[in-house]
Amino acid sequence: MSIDRHAATRRISASAGAIYKIVSDPKGHVAIDGSGMLDAAPDARPLTEVGQTFDMEMDRTPIGDIPGLVKYSVRNIVTQLVPDRLVEWTVGIPDGPTVDHLYGWQLEPVNDHQTDVTNYCDWTNISDEFRANHSWPIIPLGMLEESVVKLERLVLDR
Repeated sequence: MSIDRHAATRRISASAGAIYKIVSDPKGHVAIDGSGMLDAAPDARPLTEVGQTFDMEMDRTPIGDIPGLVKYSVRNIVTQLVPDRLVEWTVGIPDGPTVDHLYGWQLEPVNDHQTDVTNYCDWTNISDEFRANHSWPIIPLGMLEESVVKLERLVLDR
């Protein structure tokens, strides 16, 4: 694994299809967010294709890494989408450039009722400017792990 990527994996007792329904819907991202940064996914709809965008209202307070930056919005662009297997997106500003770091959910079915779920962040392709001006990764590994735990609780409660 690259030093510019971290990931949290957990085996969840649910089908890949049931898990995919949550992670392929931006509203599901808000419900399972372990960082505390995702406030809302206005006008969100389930993700269906590469290139699709979805906006997210954010609150930077939980990580507090940029003084003065609290509430803001991002526009995410889907970079990979494989039904019941993978959802990945890059983050940018509305009507602006992407930062080129990636977030994603990879699902590996173990059987019909168990799935190995990986939540990851990859900042391999960020520019030298972003690399120099920000601390990477943005989201600590513990927050990715918390997202996987919250996903497990949500899918098992359904």
